[in-house]
Amino acid sequence: MSNEQLSVISGRFSGRLGVQQRVLPAYRVPFFDLLAGACEGGMSLFAGMAREEEAVVSAELLRIAYCVPARNLHLFDGAFYLCYQRGLIDWLEKTNPDALIMEANPRYLATPSAVKWMHARGRKVIGWGLGAPSSSRGDASPISAENGGRRRGVWPRFIRQFDALISYSQRGADEYAALGFPREKIFVAHNAVAPRPTFNVQRSTSNVPPAIIFVGRLQARKRVDWLLRACAEMETKPRLIVVGDGPERARLEALAREVYPAAEFVGAKRGAALTPYFAAADLFVLPGTGGLAVQEAMAHGLPVVVAKGDGTQDDLVRAGNGWQVPPEDYGALVRVTREALSDASRLRRMGEESRRIVVEEINIEKMVESFVRALKSLS
Repeated sequence: MSNEQLSVISGRFSGRLGVQQRVLPAYRVPFFDLLAGACEGGMSLFAGMAREEEAVVSAELLRIAYCVPARNLHLFDGAFYLCYQRGLIDWLEKTNPDALIMEANPRYLATPSAVKWMHARGRKVIGWGLGAPSSSRGDASPISAENGGRRRGVWPRFIRQFDALISYSQRGADEYAALGFPREKIFVAHNAVAPRPTFNVQRSTSNVPPAIIFVGRLQARKRVDWLLRACAEMETKPRLIVVGDGPERARLEALAREVYPAAEFVGAKRGAALTPYFAAADLFVLPGTGGLAVQEAMAHGLPVVVAKGDGTQDDLVRAGNGWQVPPEDYGALVRVTREALSDASRLRRMGEESRRIVVEEINIEKMVESFVRALKSLS
């Protein structure tokens, strides 16, 4: 975090802030440090460890915020997963925050007791989450909205305990409002993972053939296998750069030798090491779910093709800078990729719009501003 970053953030929270998270992934560190810098009374964060199979890279160091380790008790698996965080009330008693931000997820069993602790002392609690998921968004759990949760009142009851809500996306905000939560108490903080880019974008004037880049962990849900097959269907065969590592790498390399031998697997790259690969590309494609690299690609002036997901993509990927394809629809991926590569000048214009979005609208500085607005609304 730099003084320059703090200087562009409008407003400060005058009190001491507590933040609860199930886990603290490494990509969240810049955001939480910047948020802590905007809290005049300081900030303490309570977070535990993920399950080993989740492959979450946990943060080791916060520069500004103070992190207290939670003892996560993981219960059940899959659609029935629950988490109980031991030590939450002890942390609240020691930290004594003026306001508390918690993950708005009914799977986390200690949330009601923490809310009651804060309210008993006349202090406010903000819930922060994706929205109220439904089976149409891939949540088939017993508490999903369209699987009976909405009818039984699980989600309305759960969010009613909060004094305000922060949503990752406008879609999530609309879902909270549809459950009866007051619209004026819902804030949108676009789910950013990087600061506003200040570096210059350098790109070759033309790539013949055009170049596609994928950046991410090589696992089945990212659908890199589909990207290999889609490239093989293009009339003009694009250069394909696959950046990343993971459990699927050997299988994907074997598949590439069979269907698209020109694919380049360059391994995991981060930070400045990624820059030359982004500079060599014309289009970023994420055919599966997840993908923190979308914003990074946009910061480097690339148009993007992504699979539709939890709603965060709706605010990030628009008609002017990219395409969203239905998940698990290989035909749509092929059609959109072919359309994207058909007009090089359009790709450049869309890449410029990608860059504008992350400079002006969706970055961690703007995200912190939204959190501060929500906190100040509590007074």
